[in-house]
Amino acid sequence: MVHATDVLVVGSGPGGLSAALAAARCGVQVTLLERFGCFGGNITVVGVEGFAWYRHEATVEAGGIGREFEERAKEMGAAVPESQSLSYELDSEGFKIVADTLVREAGIHPLLHRQFVAPIMDGREIIGVIVESKAGREAILAKRVIDATGDADVAHRAGAPTRKTPIEEMQAASVMFHLAGVDKAAFLAGVRDDPQSYRDWSSGEWEVETDGKEDDMFSPFLGKPFAQAIRDGVIPAHLNTIGGTWGAMHDSGELTYMNVLHLAGCDGTDPDSMTRSEMEGRRQAMHAIDALRRYTPGCGAARLRNFGMSIGIRDTRKINALYNMTETDVRGEARFEDSIGIYPEFIDGYGILVIPTTGRYMHIPYRSMLPKNVENLLVAGRAIGGDRIAHAATRNMACCAVAGQGAGVAAALSVKTDCALAALDVAALQKVLLSQGVRIA
Repeated sequence: MVHATDVLVVGSGPGGLSAALAAARCGVQVTLLERFGCFGGNITVVGVEGFAWYRHEATVEAGGIGREFEERAKEMGAAVPESQSLSYELDSEGFKIVADTLVREAGIHPLLHRQFVAPIMDGREIIGVIVESKAGREAILAKRVIDATGDADVAHRAGAPTRKTPIEEMQAASVMFHLAGVDKAAFLAGVRDDPQSYRDWSSGEWEVETDGKEDDMFSPFLGKPFAQAIRDGVIPAHLNTIGGTWGAMHDSGELTYMNVLHLAGCDGTDPDSMTRSEMEGRRQAMHAIDALRRYTPGCGAARLRNFGMSIGIRDTRKINALYNMTETDVRGEARFEDSIGIYPEFIDGYGILVIPTTGRYMHIPYRSMLPKNVENLLVAGRAIGGDRIAHAATRNMACCAVAGQGAGVAAALSVKTDCALAALDVAALQKVLLSQGVRIA
């Protein structure tokens, strides 16, 4: 046993980092456990820089730590204006420094380079976790644990009921990459000469359902270069799923957050599946870069700058929570008495794209983070309880931050009041969240 803490957060993506910060700001001891060498998860490890690319003039958001990520990144020179929204794109490398700074300021105990292996149980209560690292096998004890692994790893291994999407229905995984050597003026001139919209997402292999208002809105979509490359025999015909969006075009010639690879059949809980998809994604990226060089203005001298450190997974396990959110909830502006935050009507996944431009939003209920059959455990991030269309909303990084902040405050209050998580005073929880700048209603 190498460490003991009040609140242990397992996983440091947008949900886990938010949870740790929120709990620490409540005055309890917090430890943040991460298997990689940096905090930030999907932002830093995968390279998903578009944190709030859904934001438009009428979008209503929760505020709180999720918005703080963006503001601090701007202050620290780790963000640039995002190409299709009123948000800032987070620099995946620079945000590593932002996250380090936030962790130090909050007094969080950092544990990088440790892989969660198993929960430590006392009956139905989780009292810590076992990890593996270069130091061997170690135990970490905690009064409350927050599972922010994205895959409900802690909850699943602790005996909580979970559901994993069948592999043939899982949202595709993606290998993100960034380019250098792009002529900014020529590239943007090409975008202006042939602007793409969200309607263009329904091309090639997919049909994307919108509610109509999105169809004519600008999107930084790249599809034509890859279609032409297939017609010309430059890339194999079966790679007709290559296509997607770019993030930001920098003065330095870097074209970042290339989200154009879609790897179906990748199970993020199966390391063999992830190995195959990771390698295939890198192979497809080189085909994509070849097509961009040939058919996209300004990209003639483009070269690979870097890949994300790990493949990006959208969809694996979700807990069977005390309340599981539904498609009706995310489409119908759900309201809950136990709201721990709000999230705009933004749905992205399973062939649906709804952009929040009309001011509509939903509540995120506290109960959706409470797994059944396990005590002292909360789940934050994309593994909270919900059906498949609810997941298409709550999996998004800004929503993961909302859930994470709610989970962090709840865990801290549970420790301070010696109260079971399921019996927590929701009004007291909401009061603290409001004091942390979260909109809950």
